[in-house]
Amino acid sequence: MGAAGAGMDAVAGERRQLINVAYRLLGSLAEAEDAVQEAYARWYALPRSRRDEILSPGGWLTTVTGRICLDVLGSARARRERYVGAWLPDPLPDRAEWGLVSEGGGPADPADPADPADPADPADQMVLDESVAMALLVVLESMTPAERVAFVLHDVFRYPFAEIAAVLGRTPAACKQLAASARRRVRDAPGPAAVAGDGRAEAVRRVKEAWERKDIAALVDLLDPAAVMTADGGGLVGTVLRPIEGGARIAQYMVAIADRAPGLELLERSVNGTPGLVARRGGTVMTVASFDVDGDGLITRIWAVRNPEKLRPWLRDG
Repeated sequence: MGAAGAGMDAVAGERRQLINVAYRLLGSLAEAEDAVQEAYARWYALPRSRRDEILSPGGWLTTVTGRICLDVLGSARARRERYVGAWLPDPLPDRAEWGLVSEGGGPADPADPADPADPADPADQMVLDESVAMALLVVLESMTPAERVAFVLHDVFRYPFAEIAAVLGRTPAACKQLAASARRRVRDAPGPAAVAGDGRAEAVRRVKEAWERKDIAALVDLLDPAAVMTADGGGLVGTVLRPIEGGARIAQYMVAIADRAPGLELLERSVNGTPGLVARRGGTVMTVASFDVDGDGLITRIWAVRNPEKLRPWLRDG
């Protein structure tokens, strides 16, 4: 991934990959950005002679980022136990749809004041694929930190277990067992059905239209009877603190929200790479919702993020 004495462009060019790894490990854009910035800070803290000796700066930065994320995951469990209500991963906008255009970039070398620093918005660096689907990210939250690191690095990014061992401080065989355990968790969790993109978009569009009409009966018909809705307000905005179970109850709640928020505007947007909805009021994004759809086109899961701290990448809309 690099050569001895790699230049600034080569090192800065690793940022996109590191952001993608860190977000999947942490589920938070802000924490992912912090982890990557810390990894770069450690890189530039090395004597230049030491940096020149490192044959793969990308490999070094990935290992350090992984270790930082492992530490963050260890402390995150305690923080999330104190979190008000359900904790959900940060929802990701689609940069093409939202016009987030950037040429990339990376942290400046503090030893080289002539080097420009133009770090891109982390949301602009994200590759949106099935590994950022909200359903999978929620399952990743149920894993131990070591399982999550092993699974993400191996199954998502195809790093060999010998390299993962350097991140986790374990043997390659132990890392292989951790990945297998994580894989079982993914396999045993309810997964999204194989629904074509057009089918998902149509299901979400019909929910939007029924929600705009405040049509409870239509919403009930579009929701699986056993559907579950989880909302994340982080204690900063009002929302349900526990998941709502049952299509009828979810439909009633959605209409009650519309009644309490006149002027609410619903927009069809890509959320974590799949069709979703954004609720906006007075030009301010209030909620970003992601959906799971079954093979019959019924909504089975709704994840609604309302915590304004998690909605910052969405503020560029329009």
